[in-house]
Amino acid sequence: MPQPLVSVIIPAKDEADSLPHLLDEIAAALADVEHEVLVIDDGSTDATWSLLVQRAAEDDRLRPLRHPDNAGQSTSIWQAAHLACGTWLATLDGDGQNDPADLPRLLDKARREDVAMVAGHRVSRHDDWLKRVSSHVANRVRSALLKDDTPDTACGLKVMRRDTFVMLPYFDHMHRFLPALVQSQGERCISVPVNHRARQAGQSHYGLNNRLWVGLIDMIGVMWLRRRSRLPAALTTQRDIDASPRSSDAQYVKEQG
Repeated sequence: MPQPLVSVIIPAKDEADSLPHLLDEIAAALADVEHEVLVIDDGSTDATWSLLVQRAAEDDRLRPLRHPDNAGQSTSIWQAAHLACGTWLATLDGDGQNDPADLPRLLDKARREDVAMVAGHRVSRHDDWLKRVSSHVANRVRSALLKDDTPDTACGLKVMRRDTFVMLPYFDHMHRFLPALVQSQGERCISVPVNHRARQAGQSHYGLNNRLWVGLIDMIGVMWLRRRSRLPAALTTQRDIDASPRSSDAQYVKEQG
């Protein structure tokens, strides 16, 4: 398979009913783009793994990965990113609520505007009221504390440069703070509206407790990381000095003198 431009990463737990259609949609959306798809079965107890193995035997762009026990969304994305071969990473949830048709537009936006990350913004949500409220509260608190200028950091649909992602600090739940972490490295992150769909199968694994209360401790840690982050300082080697025009001129004057 040729070198992929983008590696699509999908963390999935008990999503056997959603994945077949989602994988078909990704193939259609990226038909003109060299890509690979890494799906991480994160401790599923349904037929997710057997489905992925069967699909991979028919499609060499699909690379299934598996956690015997649930390790979490951040670990799944982080491990897949380090195994990915693409220049760009694209993430989306395995429940089918993110629309793969948005992927080419986000990828094009990232490349044209030379940004490290394009984050999806679900302007019209198709979730139950509890999920909408918990996500809204979590986003408001995060935005007030981190000031990351990202209206919907919880949206699973994102496109980012792989070389930027692999340099980010790794910790549990890091996927909730990717825009802030990218910005702490001096990189740009922008948000664009994306489609959002109702879940057709399975059930959500998130609610108010694991969106806001659990995330508060992580948010304090991210605030500390941003305050303590230092970008690499400019560094000049002796070879750079010897090769500079000013150095050559100084040597010429010294020899003539």
